[in-house]
Amino acid sequence: MWGSQSSSMYKRASSRDYPPAVDVEDSSRLLMDDDDVMSKETETTNPPWICSLPHVLVATLSSFLFGYHLGVVNEPLESISSDLGFTGNTLAEGLVVSVCLGGAFIGSLFSGGAADGLGRRRAFQLCALPMILGAFVSGVSNSLAVMLLGRFLVGTGMGLGPPVAALYVIEVSPAFVRGTYGSFIQIATCLGLMAALFIGIPVHSITGWWRVCFWLSAIPAAALALGMFFCAESPQWLYKQGRIAEAEAEYERLLGGSHVKTAMAELHKLELDKADEPDVVTLTELLYGRHSRVVFIGSTLFALQQLSGINAVFYFSSTVFKSAGVPSDMANIFVGISNLFGSLVAMVLMDKVGRKLLLLWSFIGMALAMALQVGATSSYLPHFSALCLSVGGTLMFVLTFALGAGPVPGLLLPEIFPSRIRAKALAFCLSVHWVINFFVGLLFLKLLEQLGPRLLYSMFSTFCLMAVMFVKRNVIETKGKTLQEIEISLLAKP
Repeated sequence: MWGSQSSSMYKRASSRDYPPAVDVEDSSRLLMDDDDVMSKETETTNPPWICSLPHVLVATLSSFLFGYHLGVVNEPLESISSDLGFTGNTLAEGLVVSVCLGGAFIGSLFSGGAADGLGRRRAFQLCALPMILGAFVSGVSNSLAVMLLGRFLVGTGMGLGPPVAALYVIEVSPAFVRGTYGSFIQIATCLGLMAALFIGIPVHSITGWWRVCFWLSAIPAAALALGMFFCAESPQWLYKQGRIAEAEAEYERLLGGSHVKTAMAELHKLELDKADEPDVVTLTELLYGRHSRVVFIGSTLFALQQLSGINAVFYFSSTVFKSAGVPSDMANIFVGISNLFGSLVAMVLMDKVGRKLLLLWSFIGMALAMALQVGATSSYLPHFSALCLSVGGTLMFVLTFALGAGPVPGLLLPEIFPSRIRAKALAFCLSVHWVINFFVGLLFLKLLEQLGPRLLYSMFSTFCLMAVMFVKRNVIETKGKTLQEIEISLLAKP
């Protein structure tokens, strides 16, 4: 079984082994005894990454489902509208696509409470339940109302899953691979989108295939719920609940026995620093308390991510490619490959060049890509040149988004949020994400009609440049630091 008990000579220590009068470094020294021959090596070597990998992979099933349900209705929408009797009703079609956003907003509001109250593993299982039920309801629907109910249920699971996945991955990952593992979330989302595309291909030739598209999504959802029975619980959550021995046991599964004492000493140091803070985290504290600045940074990052125009580009990409003579299914494949390739490159670079640099170059690249889109609207360019700029700008935008602006916020924010407020602060920031996502999707076509593509894409490019300035001034680098080191450094700032 994953993470079976280590065969090291590690011997469990109780909470009294972490004396309150010393700092982390001194605690680590006090916890060592003469027989601990590996203690010195622990300070200079990294824990084995393979121990935590299976747990991270199971957690990213929630991100795969997130991507899958975002794309599952794209190809089958025409067949769904025909079978359920709302062909030509653009409002109904729009609701089938976007009702998930409403459910996701509701789910994100409860994700922090679920993760803190039930634990990370139970929160994953909770998010899988509406996805399984919603997939079944959508697949058997015989009316628009039933379809919308199924999509709303799926959306609540989509809203619950991403915050918990971000929390869990950064809390169970060793510091030196945390960026790489955090990139798995974006990669899994890309794979989910591409899986929905490929599974939807037979929908035009097989009657009722759209029902199968929904039912198949219940398989990874069930795998997530069952897999979490075998995964480790977050040691930080267990420690906050006073379950010290269990936290030590989970650290042993995730890091190996020789690294447990240092990790537990760091947790104890953080608890001492926060001893005078209340246990309950309120909205007022998030907005006006001592940690309001990091909450503001997180909310603004997610807002700028959406205001960059990424969803508008995804929505409009098929039209851009169609004007160049490329079929819509091929356009989706090109966009999906660009997204996946950028995510893979980000995975390689995340723990080498750092989060901040990736964010900066990502938003700069997105601004340049939008400038290409603006240039493609010029009447002075030949038609073929304009098409090349438009297609190239679209692919460049998706690629550069996947390099940083896509994966980094979901990784960076749980890193910079203190453990006491981490779940609820991330839930708040993601609720901001969903609200802006909804309004961008709602208003994009209207703004495109009234303002025209040149002005609208210029606005998106401006938001990308604003993001560059914001990141440069406000975002800190977290590469290679433990969560406890990040939190202690932030607590030390005025």
